[in-house]
Amino acid sequence: MGHKSTLDLEAYREPLVAILGEVIAAPSLTRAQLARVLKRYPKDGRGLFANDDLIRAYRAFAGTEGLPPYDLDVLARLRLKPVRSMSGVTPVTVLTKPFPCPGECLFCPNDVRMPKSYLSNEPGAQRAEQNAFDPYLQTMSRLTALRNTGHPTGKIEVIVLGGTWSFYPETYQIWFVKRIFDALHDFGKGIDRSAAVRDALREVSQLHPERNTTTVTLAGIDLARSYNQAVQSVYDAEMRRSREQAREIARGERDRSPVDEYATWTELAAAHDENEYARCRCVGLVVETRPDHISEEEVIRIRRLGATKVQIGFQSLSDDVLRLNKRGHTVAATRRAVRLLRQAGFKIHAHWMPNLYGSSPEADITDYARMFAEPDFRPDELKIYPCSLIESAELMQRYEDGSWRPYTHDELLHVLVECFRRTPEYCRLTRVVRDIPSTDIVTGDMTTNFRQTVEQALAEQGERSADIRSREIRGQSVEPDGLRLDEQRYVTSAGEEVFLQFVTDDRRVAGFLRLALPSGPPLMDELDGAAMIREVHVYGQSLVPGEESPGKAQHAGLGTRLLDRAAEIAAGQGYARLAVISAVGTRGYYRGRGFADGHLYQFRAL
Repeated sequence: MGHKSTLDLEAYREPLVAILGEVIAAPSLTRAQLARVLKRYPKDGRGLFANDDLIRAYRAFAGTEGLPPYDLDVLARLRLKPVRSMSGVTPVTVLTKPFPCPGECLFCPNDVRMPKSYLSNEPGAQRAEQNAFDPYLQTMSRLTALRNTGHPTGKIEVIVLGGTWSFYPETYQIWFVKRIFDALHDFGKGIDRSAAVRDALREVSQLHPERNTTTVTLAGIDLARSYNQAVQSVYDAEMRRSREQAREIARGERDRSPVDEYATWTELAAAHDENEYARCRCVGLVVETRPDHISEEEVIRIRRLGATKVQIGFQSLSDDVLRLNKRGHTVAATRRAVRLLRQAGFKIHAHWMPNLYGSSPEADITDYARMFAEPDFRPDELKIYPCSLIESAELMQRYEDGSWRPYTHDELLHVLVECFRRTPEYCRLTRVVRDIPSTDIVTGDMTTNFRQTVEQALAEQGERSADIRSREIRGQSVEPDGLRLDEQRYVTSAGEEVFLQFVTDDRRVAGFLRLALPSGPPLMDELDGAAMIREVHVYGQSLVPGEESPGKAQHAGLGTRLLDRAAEIAAGQGYARLAVISAVGTRGYYRGRGFADGHLYQFRAL
């Protein structure tokens, strides 16, 4: 949950001001140098001041005691893990509660305390469990931790993970998202209702950490019960309580408390409206689901929630591998899901797994190449999750009988190097290897920094990855006039895509835009005759809306230039309108650039 500084700043004013003075005087200060400065000014003669303490002190003392006025660059030097907000937005991840899952995947962990596929030892899962899987508590605690470590909280990308989102009841989905927005608004106003929410959960919910004391565990080597059967038995009373309360509230038979899992579309729409100009805005909402649970109706429902990106598990593009791993759907379902999501303008964040039962290193390389060679796939972002052997997964049985084994380090490195080579510039590899604690992995490679290992192997051969994440400009200073606008076109199952990017001479990317030029009938009448902007992203340290940082990519006008060029291309292709799948917190930005509100999208006449 992060350290929350309670230091009496006035009592330590002198050493804190001295530390800040040295930090300000050293523009190229490294983390090691900062550590040495802290040792020169120990707290109470022996301890060290925490990053949270320094950040609070800087916010309090900047412009006094001979210190210059508040400066974002100084804050960046004090910030812990600045990369978290270097991509232009600050991510906040929340998990849904334990709930039955439509899948029976061979490789999937069966941790009854968690939503399907997650483990209670994973950092994000631990935060969720400590907060009773409540969306308000998770969001508020994460925002507080980010603020305390110096990260900006004006522009938030909310990432909702846990199980199959589309399998949860609609009323739960609406309530879950609405309560996230409630937390964003309260945080922006300096209000924290967490204590009242915790008290309410303690009274009624089994998910409160003081009451969630299940000792049920599943062993993959001999699954006497399925995950769904175990979750149903452990949380049966909790699920019945939630369903009954939702029905009573819908019938007007009881008043609501903040922890009752019920909200209406009208209430969510009101929360969206408030967020448009809130101090803490949602500039992206991501949900996670399965290909076989994507339909036209589901796509529209996800869009009504305010989502702009969908994480979706491809896992493999081989029907044989999917069948052997009991995935529960075919490649045809993946093709259909991607097409529907593209038609609605969503960013597609795929998950893909090498080393699945029934595959091999060379088969995996072929499978990965297919993902970008065929127009039906071509995801915008991708997580590569090599299959790990978890004790609660049914895959344990295939390991014990010798029909599956984890790749060796060299085999996995070979596969990943070839994957990186085949990743086009329009795709962002957001993660390589899942963040599973080594204590949960039965056997296999436990390297957590495999991305670095792969990049080093490429560098030794005079190559580098072309994916977006490897080319982000991040915190570097840029001169907009020194950037070149590069355009790449490729075919998809929904039409043609144009990937526009501002790049430096060495192809570092400062900003990009994804423009869809659809062919065929639209998914919904609202999009008839419209080209679609699916994403606009400008890199550099995330800034509060309206805040300036000279020399940084954000707020250098790159977004507007990308939009104008997209409008030129769309008009030249004969489209009458340009649509954008805007996040709730970016609606004002697009209105200021000629877009008008539609029902689920915003539009600019061409």
